[in-house]
Amino acid sequence: MSKRVPSTFPSIAKTLFIAALGNLSLIQPASSFADNANGKDLYLQRCAMCHGTDLKATGPLAGKSNPPTPDLTTSAFKKRLSDYPGVIVSSIILRPNGDLIPKTLRENGVRLPPHAWSVMDLRDLNQYMSGVIARNR
Repeated sequence: MSKRVPSTFPSIAKTLFIAALGNLSLIQPASSFADNANGKDLYLQRCAMCHGTDLKATGPLAGKSNPPTPDLTTSAFKKRLSDYPGVIVSSIILRPNGDLIPKTLRENGVRLPPHAWSVMDLRDLNQYMSGVIARNR
C-alpha cells in the first residue's frame, strides 16, 4: 500500500532547504568563503536589471513589476541580510513569491539562461550585496 505525500511537501522541502542554507552560512563567516567576483558577476547578470547596479531599485525593469522592485540598501533589508545570511538571497532566488520575477522578465522580453545555483553562489551573492550596501551607507 503506497502512502500519498501531502500537497504541502514541496513547500516544506523548500523551507527546510532555505533553513539549511542559513545554518550552513553560520558555520563560518560568509566572507571567509565568499568569492566577491562571482557574487558581482551573478548580481550584474541576474539582479541588476531590476535592482540596479547600486541595489536601489534603479534598473530598467524596477518599476515594471507588481509590487515594484524594492530598494535593497534600506536599513531594514541590510538588517535582514545580516541577521539571516544566505537565507534572504536564497529565498528570493527560490521564489517564494511565486512567479513574480519570471513573469516580470517574460513580460519585458528578457530571457535569462537557467542557472544551477550552488550554496557557494548564494554565499558569494550575499557577500557582494552586503559589501555594496555597506559602501552605500
